[in-house]
Amino acid sequence: MTNKSPRHTISSSTSSDAPDSPALNTSIANENDTILIANRFSNITLAEREERQKALDRLEILKTVGTGSYGRVLVAQDRESSVYYALKIFSITHVVQSRQVEHVKSEKEILSGIHHPFIICLHWTHHSDQFLYMLLDYVPGGELFTYMRKRGTFDLKSSLFYISEITLAFEYLHSLQIVYRDLKPENILLDAEGHVKLVDFGFAKKILNKTFTTCGTPDYLSPELFKGTGHHKSTDWWSLGILLFEMLIGYTPFNPNQNEIEIPSRVLAGRISWPRTIDDVTKSFIKKLLIQNADKRLGAGKNGSREVKEQAIFSSIKWDDVYARKLKPPIVPPLEHPGDTSCFDEYKEDWRSVPFASDKDLDLFADF
Repeated sequence: MTNKSPRHTISSSTSSDAPDSPALNTSIANENDTILIANRFSNITLAEREERQKALDRLEILKTVGTGSYGRVLVAQDRESSVYYALKIFSITHVVQSRQVEHVKSEKEILSGIHHPFIICLHWTHHSDQFLYMLLDYVPGGELFTYMRKRGTFDLKSSLFYISEITLAFEYLHSLQIVYRDLKPENILLDAEGHVKLVDFGFAKKILNKTFTTCGTPDYLSPELFKGTGHHKSTDWWSLGILLFEMLIGYTPFNPNQNEIEIPSRVLAGRISWPRTIDDVTKSFIKKLLIQNADKRLGAGKNGSREVKEQAIFSSIKWDDVYARKLKPPIVPPLEHPGDTSCFDEYKEDWRSVPFASDKDLDLFADF
């Protein structure tokens, strides 16, 4: 576990090994790339657009704290309020070329309509002739993945702290018919006090029945995603079982050899080698989350998340206290100030120009 590298996501609409997005100019909001063409905006007034531009101009860009297949996250500080934010940016041209338009739009739409203590908060979105912008809370504690990489394994009490907060996040999302679809330690950030924030909603989707898009991270994909038979909310509960196993043991249950090629066959066969260190109550809970039949999986029944919360493994958990953030976090990030970036990896700050988007591509993001 200590040498483990971050895992890639896959999507049926793009290659799983898409390159990182091009780097940005040193000046995020220079005049040349912020030309506003009012007739392109249908649901956002020119006044609103100008306000967002002013807010963008107030930001001092400090450092990159994350990169992905088609986006980059920067720490920025508002020059007037001194508040730190995370500015998620995308090259419009690269998003279009990577066929990620719907994922980016979906992330914006979903985050615009939700508010929960364990989910990242979106303040506003904006776009220029080159970039899409999403202003989010800055969560300085870093990825849960980083702490798992350092520690190797967590004890059960520590693991259940994170599992319980994620359970409430899932309960909230599912009440809105939203499926998250990309749970993994890399998408779980810790705030300054050590509580969970789910981030990266590019694969999240509002689903009434089933959807057939294959997306997510191989280690965390449910059987129905590998089969392509359609999936719904219970795919999130499957990933919760995978996460708990990984925190306790140091590797995911269907990838003990760290070989992604083996994962689909192991998942579909339901083959798990159970370490003796997992007690019977915990094993029973994980088994219920990893039931092959999505309709019979824990959390898939008519009582939904209540089925999960009423399991014996949570017998000592007071769910109101979880929601109120009263549980003591097992890890408190070692931060010196609100804009501390020491909990994140270092990234190359090669601020290069990216292409200006064509009018056709800009029209795709008229309401962004």
